[in-house]
Amino acid sequence: MGRAGDKGDSSDGASYSGQDVSDALERVRGSCLSLPETNERLSHGAPTFFIRDTTTFVMFHDDHHGDGKLALWCAAPEGVQSLVVEEDPRRFFVPAYVGHRGWLGLRLDVDIDWGEVGAVIEDAYRCVAPRVLIAGLEADDTGGRVD
Repeated sequence: MGRAGDKGDSSDGASYSGQDVSDALERVRGSCLSLPETNERLSHGAPTFFIRDTTTFVMFHDDHHGDGKLALWCAAPEGVQSLVVEEDPRRFFVPAYVGHRGWLGLRLDVDIDWGEVGAVIEDAYRCVAPRVLIAGLEADDTGGRVD
């Protein structure tokens, strides 16, 4: 299911094609790499986004170990994971391996809101980025003024 070029069907009826995977990855890549001092490389076979080439903040997974999901695994603020998974378990989930650290899984194969995806990515960045980089983001948000 879900490998580039194949049509995938997940257990809840969502489906996507290889083109959907490519389009989703390009959108995620654009959001992640627009943040200061970020880069991408494969980690454990998945496109993974880092801050200063060391700290992971987002992983892009296509059918991770046959789970049937096109999804992001993201760092998340404390308490957010349980809140959103409980509120909307069709779109959010506790990801394998990193879920115990509070990371959040966000499905990209059901009900995609790309504005929300961008916000989740920025939140992930803010969770793990050094303060100086976050201050730079806040300065950009306020036109150079840090409140």
